Amino acid sequence: MNTMNGNSVSAVYEAPIATRPHANAAMVEVEQQRAISEVQGAIILAKRFPRNQLEALDRITTACQRPSLAEQALYSYARGGSEITGPSIRLAEAIAQNWSNLQFGIREIEQRNGESTVQAYAWDMETNVKQEKTFQVKHERYTKKGRYALEDPRDIYEMTANQGARRLRACILGIIPGDVIDAAVSQCEQTLKAKADTSPEALKKLVEAFAPYKVTKEQIEKRIQRRLDTITPAQLIQLRKIYNSLKDGMSGPLDWFDAALTEERAPADASVSLKNKLKNKQDKEPSAAVPDPEPAEMAPAPCPDNPETTYTWAFCSACKKFVGCPAWG
Repeated sequence: MNTMNGNSVSAVYEAPIATRPHANAAMVEVEQQRAISEVQGAIILAKRFPRNQLEALDRITTACQRPSLAEQALYSYARGGSEITGPSIRLAEAIAQNWSNLQFGIREIEQRNGESTVQAYAWDMETNVKQEKTFQVKHERYTKKGRYALEDPRDIYEMTANQGARRLRACILGIIPGDVIDAAVSQCEQTLKAKADTSPEALKKLVEAFAPYKVTKEQIEKRIQRRLDTITPAQLIQLRKIYNSLKDGMSGPLDWFDAALTEERAPADASVSLKNKLKNKQDKEPSAAVPDPEPAEMAPAPCPDNPETTYTWAFCSACKKFVGCPAWG
């Protein structure tokens, strides 16, 4: 059994050793008693040293003043044509750690038939308020080319932890008072506004952060409706929320950015680039002279990636697959 997140008070209560098929009966009883004693001890300590809510709230707001936490604390996702913003798992963990007298984490209960049964939980030891979510995670990964089974234990662990983090966030937020969550979110937004860095170096890092999700600088500029070097602090904060949403798997790039470049956005120097490619081909194969096509000339055949459309030479020359494309022979 794996415990993927810690807690703020005491050791996480794990399932009894009786779940192991060959456990000795005496060891089972000892393990059960140990687990019961740990839980009872944590409850007694929580009752003896109750939290001071004002001090806990001060600790939470102080933590939210750290720029490193504030940058990861909020996310956005699209639903019903509107954007919804909320606290991320990182902020939920920070709140739970500073609220005190809590146990929270993720347990893998069992693995069977290519899937894991996992439980996320958060337990307020002081008030005995508890949230649990039990769910199944199939050992599969979905890609554009289809799905395939996961066999590497590390891949399975990362998949399970990623799915469990979302449920853990919901469990923590379910036992923390709503006004405390709102105060933390408000403080994070204030921190981001005060620390919004729009320097060229920071904007370069922003573009690099979106690169793994196939989001380009041009797509970012189209979303904010201005050049990137003129971005406002509020827009920068919104882009950070979108990035956190992509990183946590709450949304996809197509939820926020245009899918592809249009024909009008083809590079202006496409004709020069194509002529250089054709010239290099002629140098290698003197007998295979190819005349330079006109920019508006249509391709001899439809696009292999989009058979319903035939593009112009100016558009195709900007494609990474242009050299050797069967549509141009």
